[in-house]
Amino acid sequence: MEYHLVAVKIEKRENDATEVQKLLTNFGCNIKVRLGLHDVPANVCSPSGLIILEVVAEDKEINQFVDELNNIESVTAKYLKI
Repeated sequence: MEYHLVAVKIEKRENDATEVQKLLTNFGCNIKVRLGLHDVPANVCSPSGLIILEVVAEDKEINQFVDELNNIESVTAKYLKI
């Protein structure tokens, strides 16, 4: 069995979370698992975060999704097959 994963690092969550969420919603039928992580220091919400996705789609569609994520200024997305 092969897993298709997309890691999404967001440096400025307060600025770009809405745009990232819009892309996640548009690609939502292809997202099997979504895990969001961010640091939670005392009394402060972290400005950065990491989203790990397990996706189900053809490579071409996943790469297009990753490219769209990477077009957002504070976002770095990587596609990994394991």
